Amino acid sequence: MHKKNEELANIPFKEYLSPKQVKDAMMIINKGKTGQLLELTIGLSLSNTTLDFEDGELKTNKCDHTGKPLETMFITQTSSIIDELLSNRKFKDTKLYKKIQRLLYVPISKEGDPSMWMYLKPIQIDLSLPKYAYLAGQLEIDYYSICNQLNQQLSESNKATLHTANGKFIQIRTKDSRTYHPIYSAIYEREISNKNRAFYFKKEFMKYITQLEDI
Repeated sequence: MHKKNEELANIPFKEYLSPKQVKDAMMIINKGKTGQLLELTIGLSLSNTTLDFEDGELKTNKCDHTGKPLETMFITQTSSIIDELLSNRKFKDTKLYKKIQRLLYVPISKEGDPSMWMYLKPIQIDLSLPKYAYLAGQLEIDYYSICNQLNQQLSESNKATLHTANGKFIQIRTKDSRTYHPIYSAIYEREISNKNRAFYFKKEFMKYITQLEDI
């Protein structure tokens, strides 16, 4: 799959997508649509499985033509794992770690007309490799820091609710749409957020891995 991604790098959509697919790109509503186009283009079937590949995750994100990220990047929802976070479950045992330990990151340049949008050179990340030792360590630090921040937020009162929690490379913030999906914690025995929340990679993460590739 990595080879197929490399073959598509820096080629405008109009060069290999059908007119209908280009039209679909022009009518993008949700930010994940271009990622879905890539999945279909390289032969993946769309699904809600935990991982896109047998051994890793495909992630796409909006950038400019130089690869500079223009948005944060969604990782995973937190409602089903909230009590794992609040109990500081071991980082490498979490769904979060499973989602990020191996990534194929594909930046998408969305400058100009959608027919001229293109995927840039993919970056393959494996947190077990020495090259990514600092990144892996910082993500673990971020994870425990965020878990502690969530507990601090909720300890302010018996009616306190969650709000944004930040690390250096990742964060948790609101991700929901009407009708909203409140989060219930068995640990706190109450609703702790009136909306669903999710982990995101901050722009600093994409900048770091891109710079690392250029070294």
